[in-house]
Amino acid sequence: MDEGIDADLGKVDQAFFSEYLYPNLGADRDDVTLGPTHGVDFGVLDVAGTALVVATDPVSVLPRLGFDRAARFALDIVLADVAISGLAPTHLTVSLSLPPDFGDDDFATFWEAWSDEARALGVSIAAGHTARYSDCSFPWVGAATALAVGDHDDVVRPDGARSGDDVLVTKGPAVEATGLLTSLFPDEVPLSDDALDTAQARLDEAGAVRDARAISAATHGGVHAMHDATEGGLLGAFFEMAGAAGVRFDVDTSQVPWRPGVREAADALGFDPWTATTAGTLVVAVDPTHTDDVVDALDRQGTPVGVVGTVADGEGVTLDGERATKPRGDSSWPVYAALAERAADQ
Repeated sequence: MDEGIDADLGKVDQAFFSEYLYPNLGADRDDVTLGPTHGVDFGVLDVAGTALVVATDPVSVLPRLGFDRAARFALDIVLADVAISGLAPTHLTVSLSLPPDFGDDDFATFWEAWSDEARALGVSIAAGHTARYSDCSFPWVGAATALAVGDHDDVVRPDGARSGDDVLVTKGPAVEATGLLTSLFPDEVPLSDDALDTAQARLDEAGAVRDARAISAATHGGVHAMHDATEGGLLGAFFEMAGAAGVRFDVDTSQVPWRPGVREAADALGFDPWTATTAGTLVVAVDPTHTDDVVDALDRQGTPVGVVGTVADGEGVTLDGERATKPRGDSSWPVYAALAERAADQ
């Protein structure tokens, strides 16, 4: 893990969750079939026998991307936690707390792009709140709740990995971090123009909804767990899934896919790609009899995927037979902070 990671930033750890959040969850209702659980990023309600999957995430808008691209990126992040449930997102509620200087024309560009992407994914915006407030600033400008409706039997949980499963990874490490850092701070990246363009293109692969839908459609009951590798990167996702299920992930790193430009950007900017945020990369635990079906479904839509290992009895993660250390933070965060500070000084 890179030095300089602030482990107090980002999502709270299991100790914080267990001490402060878990004992205080309001009313105890029978229709909550899956409530807040560390390592599981969505909840499930039972509505007259139908599953309603819900997940809430912050809305992060990065003006340096351009408001069209920033909107699509933000929406893809918001929808991912529901998409990995195995049910396709269907509805969305959005609360936007906008900076006073977010002008009407820029907002129109942002919101039209957000709506267009939602429409393309079959998601309806059902409710919301939009206002400007004096203390608000980019990038954190609100929150959104995504919902999906379907059968309880079709819900896939991130903590469902079983001993004997195959472990699949789409896209590979640091796709999001590579695309984001090189797109936000192109003048600070010591790469050739062609290499920079290649790295920046990775940001358009940060969405998980289409891949999650393809995986779920490929097999009924064969996918035991699915997770979007965000904070802490791909290595963090391995640990989170293994820990939530009480199993061990044995990973062969030579089978992990790598997207063009990732290694080059990581070397140029000095972050560890294995522990850098990589929204859009899915880790999937699959019954081996269904692995080929999942791989074929992803191949048909052009998504790279590798069968990278197996689930075994035990705990933790091994990489190429060696016990791995759980990351304490995200290696891309200090790089982002340094680049943002440098850009602000110019």
